[in-house]
Amino acid sequence: MPKAEDEKGTARRPAREAGGHSRFRKEPDPRFWRLNRSLGFDSWLAPYDIEQSRAHARALRRLGVLDEGELERVLAGLDRVEERIGRPGFEFDTADEDIHMAVERLLGEEIGPLAGKLHTGRSRNDQVATDVAMAVRDRSRHAIGLLAATMERLLGLAERHRDWPMPGYTHLQRAQPVYLGHHLLAYFWMLERDARRFRFARDSAAVMPLGSGALAGVNWEFDRDAVAAELGFDSVTPNSIDGASNRDFVLDYLSAAAVCAMHLSRLGSEIVIWSSTEFGFCELDEGFASGSSIMPQKKNPDSAELLRAKSPRVVGALSTLLGVMHALPLTYGKDMQEDKEPLLDAIETIEGLLEATAGMLDGIAFDRERLEAASGDELLAATEVADLLVRRGVPFREAHGIVGGLVRDALDSGRTLSELRPEEVRARSELLDDAYYEVLRRGSWLESKRIAGGTGSAPLAAQIEAARAALGRVRAEAAGGRP
Repeated sequence: MPKAEDEKGTARRPAREAGGHSRFRKEPDPRFWRLNRSLGFDSWLAPYDIEQSRAHARALRRLGVLDEGELERVLAGLDRVEERIGRPGFEFDTADEDIHMAVERLLGEEIGPLAGKLHTGRSRNDQVATDVAMAVRDRSRHAIGLLAATMERLLGLAERHRDWPMPGYTHLQRAQPVYLGHHLLAYFWMLERDARRFRFARDSAAVMPLGSGALAGVNWEFDRDAVAAELGFDSVTPNSIDGASNRDFVLDYLSAAAVCAMHLSRLGSEIVIWSSTEFGFCELDEGFASGSSIMPQKKNPDSAELLRAKSPRVVGALSTLLGVMHALPLTYGKDMQEDKEPLLDAIETIEGLLEATAGMLDGIAFDRERLEAASGDELLAATEVADLLVRRGVPFREAHGIVGGLVRDALDSGRTLSELRPEEVRARSELLDDAYYEVLRRGSWLESKRIAGGTGSAPLAAQIEAARAALGRVRAEAAGGRP
């Protein structure tokens, strides 16, 4: 946190009277002030605090706390405060404790003592909860939009590579062949689930805390539903204690972001592996790669590596707030000030990762020959041979052992499965005839997976259609509709 310093380099503190702290005779100790001051990491909430203040001012007008002329002055003053904060080079006063007090001070500079009326009927406890809820709601929707853009790239790649065979892997060992389009769609569905998680976070943040006061509610019976509607909330909190102390919506956002970052890390890891010389399955556009300071030949997949490296950072943000809220007595403790730094860091990180992923996918190029060569390893058809035996009445576990013996025979002799002689094959099972060699023809490996969700051409075509429909729902959600 940056230190607040005056011209002489000593920490400045606010006047207690200015902050409404007339109970105190002493100003805060500079060491405590540096720890307590949150403006360094909550100033990004300024647009939300000003928007909330406008709605609250209108509610105070309906109660008669403000007359029409006062309301106009307050709203005009808030407009000028917003304009001032948005100017390049604007700096807050080092005596401002947080964004709420800073906005109130700036409003006072614009309209004088009338600014003090604006805090009628609200506490910083419900004020900050409302600001953060507005931010989570908006950034959740933005994340859904970024997910839609990334899903669109994945779907486009899947459609263009729907008939490109490649080896699928388990334990990073070649396992069974799949189509590249099928593999890419696995990430599409991960991100579709992420969109649902961000949708939940948005809905979780769509309940307005304002009106909860410090913890017990407020003495001014303003129309909370009207204020909520003006601010874009779906409803209001039913319990003032929960309204002031709840940060579940932040945890919901951080959880969605952490899972999403984990998914992107898996994609990044595969791109790193696939783009290596040893694999050579794909190549990143130069705009998303870096060179070496000493080795001129290098083209490093740094962007994909950062997809891996940034993921734990978002997980750390979630863990931080879970730790802050753990066993915290109701209602508000200054501990809860620590919700903003991890939230902002997670917002910036996950949005940056999604933007980079979409750009990376725009320029990625796959090598069909390398993919086909790797997928042509006959050992990938071992399960197909086992299934042939099963169709002829052999229990699968026994068939597994028979084919395992054939694999060992091929490896020991340096041959492929199809290069084994018929008598060698029949020595393992009399049920293996010419159909054994038919099964080993590459075309049958992929097209035998006709089950829904499988890699065969027919189910893949159906999956692509389902993905198009899912993408449409996510786009609608990002635009503000409901799925």
